[in-house]
Amino acid sequence: MSDAVVISFTRVEAVHLRGLVGQFVDLLSDADAASDPAVSRLTPSAYPDDAASADQFRAATRADLLRRRSEEAATVLADLASAGELDPADDHAFDEALTQMEISLEPRQVAAWLRTLNAVRLVLAERLGIDDEDDHPADDPRFGVYEWLGYRLELLIGATEDV
Repeated sequence: MSDAVVISFTRVEAVHLRGLVGQFVDLLSDADAASDPAVSRLTPSAYPDDAASADQFRAATRADLLRRRSEEAATVLADLASAGELDPADDHAFDEALTQMEISLEPRQVAAWLRTLNAVRLVLAERLGIDDEDDHPADDPRFGVYEWLGYRLELLIGATEDV
């Protein structure tokens, strides 16, 4: 019996997710990212009531945590590589965009996917000003992406329970 988890996407979903994860990797590799509130949200304070200890802990762990996030995102990008590219000028692009594809993930990959999708969602939440589930900027189309990432996380968690 395999511990693999199979997830299904349309090609257009996979291509767009690969783009989001690629932007996430770019953010993490940006030299100015240290002062970005979205990156700070990925490294919350371990000591909310003790600023000095929190700063010391963050200084000791932040680089390693962000490096691991980049490595896990690279795993997701590699898994999504099979989606290829979509050419909107191609007459068959619409049909190709809706083609279903499956990606089989081993447990190590599942963990990387869960952490990466959650991290991308946290970054997007910071950009949208979402602090709790009641924050709902309905007129911002990025909120749909935020919700879709949550849906994908939920599906992946459900798939791991079926294994």
